[in-house]
Amino acid sequence: MIRPFDQSGITRGEDNISRYDGRPGSLLEMLRNTVDQHASSEAIVEIGGERVIYRELWDRAARLAGGLKSLGIAPGDRVAIRLGNGLDWCIAFWGTLMAGAVVVPVNTRFAEPEVEYVINDSGSRFVFLPGQPLPAGAPFGVENLAPTDLAAIFYTSGTTGFPKGAMTTHENFLSNTETCRRIAPLPMDGSVRTLVSVPLFHVTGCNSQLLTSCEGGGTTVIMRTFDVQAFLRAIGEERINSLTSVPAIHWMAINQPNFSEIDTSGVRWVMYGGAPIAPDLVGRIAVAFPNARVGNGFGLTETSSVATFLPHEFAHIRPDSVGFAAPVVDLDLFEPDSDSVGELLVRAPNVVPGYWNKPEASAQTFVKGWLHTGDLARIDQDGFVQIVDRKKDMVNRGGENVYCVEVENALCAHPAVFECAVMGVPDPMMGEKVGAVVVLKPGVKAERREICEFLKGRLADFKIPQFMVIRTEALPRNPGGKILKPRLRKEAEWGQALR
Repeated sequence: MIRPFDQSGITRGEDNISRYDGRPGSLLEMLRNTVDQHASSEAIVEIGGERVIYRELWDRAARLAGGLKSLGIAPGDRVAIRLGNGLDWCIAFWGTLMAGAVVVPVNTRFAEPEVEYVINDSGSRFVFLPGQPLPAGAPFGVENLAPTDLAAIFYTSGTTGFPKGAMTTHENFLSNTETCRRIAPLPMDGSVRTLVSVPLFHVTGCNSQLLTSCEGGGTTVIMRTFDVQAFLRAIGEERINSLTSVPAIHWMAINQPNFSEIDTSGVRWVMYGGAPIAPDLVGRIAVAFPNARVGNGFGLTETSSVATFLPHEFAHIRPDSVGFAAPVVDLDLFEPDSDSVGELLVRAPNVVPGYWNKPEASAQTFVKGWLHTGDLARIDQDGFVQIVDRKKDMVNRGGENVYCVEVENALCAHPAVFECAVMGVPDPMMGEKVGAVVVLKPGVKAERREICEFLKGRLADFKIPQFMVIRTEALPRNPGGKILKPRLRKEAEWGQALR
């Protein structure tokens, strides 16, 4: 078993969960420690907007907490944030915690019925709205918050039904920030400048970038909206040394005509996750950022962000893997089949205690201390984790299990493929056959049969798609970025089988 991360200072408790020793008791204690050590250091930069140091961040959050208190917000009340990326989002987050309330980040891409559901389901008593001033009052801050106290409710964006609210405690947050520091690894001396190009209402942007940066006294540079040229300019103008995003954004950035003009020598960490990555893109990222450590992270809203990580030393060797369990994370497989594939189970202090107002869903998902992720995976003898499919997406081809993510990874290795989705196509004899919807890279051409020929030797014959649709439009996604396969199934005109 390979153990590539720092394992020091970890204790396993009576509940059989491993924990980092010496963590702060709450997020507010963590931020107070940073303010005491880095009061005059730049904390938040909003591109095209304000810049604040840590002392200002604390003071403005405390005044917001006072404003919430004057409006009748009490400890334990839920407060929703409907703001876009920016400094106000960060002040609203910290100020809500200072008021002792629970943050409810709202996905700005949700349709209005989904937004109403989140606000009503959470019972939010106040909502931060775009264009409205932040409440302000006499500085205020609660004391004696406990690690097990509820800090936030992050609503998932499932492909069916209304979202579920993952109840996130202070311990959940703080376990994830320590994990992020160790897996990268990141210094805690205030030198990290991270560029947030993903939404703060997601656990990646909030938990793994903003909060990790705040604990280390670093600077969080925030893009209000994503623009690839602004992304590239920020690397130099803001002295960015840490980049975390989805593979598609990294691909878009390094394929810009003017990328060679960008000085990337100061970038020391480039991390990606959230979607399959083509092996050649890993190599291209390494060339584009020659002084950076690259790495692939995997996690869920229910794990407060990171559960596994593939560090730099293995990124080129195993690009198909999401790496190893984080230092305090235990992994297991539920009911593995003859191919050693089972549902991935996670036990860790960063796993949330359950879903808000959803006792039945909580009981089904969180069982005897283990999170049932819904992801099908393999774990080899060295500890490498390979996600092969979502449990609900697996194709059963005449009794043979075909794992969609495994086929999608192989398709993404084709130099012409930008993104893809694999699903079952109904068949009267086999039950299902494998179908793929493929989007090609801009300006690139490829034929369906040529793509399938490429897969030979990479996949077993029965896993190679027998149906393929090449489309020019981007794949449809829900507000959380997940591909809407039910919609694709309705839209796809499969035509004649390729073989």
